[in-house]
Amino acid sequence: QVQLVESGGDLVQPGGSLRLSCAASGRFFRIATMGWYRQAPGKQRELVATFINDDPPNYGSSIQGRFTISSDSRKHTVYLHLNKLEPGDTAVYYCYVRVYGISYNYDHYWGQGTQVTVSS
Repeated sequence: QVQLVESGGDLVQPGGSLRLSCAASGRFFRIATMGWYRQAPGKQRELVATFINDDPPNYGSSIQGRFTISSDSRKHTVYLHLNKLEPGDTAVYYCYVRVYGISYNYDHYWGQGTQVTVSS
């Protein structure tokens, strides 16, 4: 079993910035994919940014260069730096991880989500 602990969601004014963090813990051999998705009210969950293996980060098409994902592999933690926030970025942001686990299979897990609200 893998646990994901997210933090950093908040109410912020348009143009503001936030940093979200997500730490993975539990028993697994390695992390294959880790990153962030978001879901706005009435919309489908969409990709924000992920790391897949050791490849460069993969960003969703709606981000347009305003967000940056980073990681601390020793701490099994990813960060999402949100800049120039717009009201359209209001959503619940979910951490996602896919691990190669102790069952010798790939399993994926979702965090509980952290709310980001962009409003004046």
